[in-house]
Amino acid sequence: MKPILRLQDFIKIKDNPEIRIYDVRTGPNAVENYKSEHVKNAAYVSLDKDLAEIGDFKIGGRHPLPSAEKFAETLGNLGINPNSHVVIYDDKNGGNAAARFWWMLKALGHEKVQVLDGGLQHAKANNIEIESGDFKYEKTHYPSSNWNLPTIKIDDVEKATQDKDFVIIDVRENQRYAGITEPIDLIAGHIPNAINIPFAENLDDNGNFKTSEELHEKYKDIFDKHSKNQIVVHCGSGVTACHTLLAMSEAGYEIPNLYVGSWSEWSRNKL
Repeated sequence: MKPILRLQDFIKIKDNPEIRIYDVRTGPNAVENYKSEHVKNAAYVSLDKDLAEIGDFKIGGRHPLPSAEKFAETLGNLGINPNSHVVIYDDKNGGNAAARFWWMLKALGHEKVQVLDGGLQHAKANNIEIESGDFKYEKTHYPSSNWNLPTIKIDDVEKATQDKDFVIIDVRENQRYAGITEPIDLIAGHIPNAINIPFAENLDDNGNFKTSEELHEKYKDIFDKHSKNQIVVHCGSGVTACHTLLAMSEAGYEIPNLYVGSWSEWSRNKL
């Protein structure tokens, strides 16, 4: 199953009773905006409450992962079981928390999970049925597991900065990487020796993901030179980094290391 669900394929399956649709938009008015309009039968998922265990930013950054056990409990409360076909979108072309939710489900071993290409905007523009209010699925049970995709801790990232066999990819926009601006964290800049491949480059001019062939070519040089264990992907707080991991998976590559703490943790500890 491809990780990115193209809209024409979503139309074919959206009414299947096994489908579970989730809106993972973020922002100060996310809940109100969701209640105002969302894809029919989409339940809301909160990045801060459901997909992170927020605490001291110095430990784990702004969006640390919850325990796998707690996340499994969250999935049950959301109405997801191991056989559910989960479709996720946000209002930023899949470039925000939708990809994070996808990564977390894949990390737990969930097979049938996809991010809706183009997100809410593309769905609306193509006459996908939109509704208002608050939709929820009946609660179910999701068995506990462990995180099964590779992550990397801050001290190992520091070692990687001094190891020529590793590549550290910063997916933030270039102005943040270059230290010209920093709208969120306390200090501007980037991890030493990290290269910049902004996650927005995974999208075409219409805000849809590039084809799997285009994405394969985009990351071919990285994967030709490094194994997945030698690739570290990060962003500000381990959210948009998942957009690039999603694109890499769509391209047919194995998913490399996610540095969850990302710049929000690094900038509070290593500067």
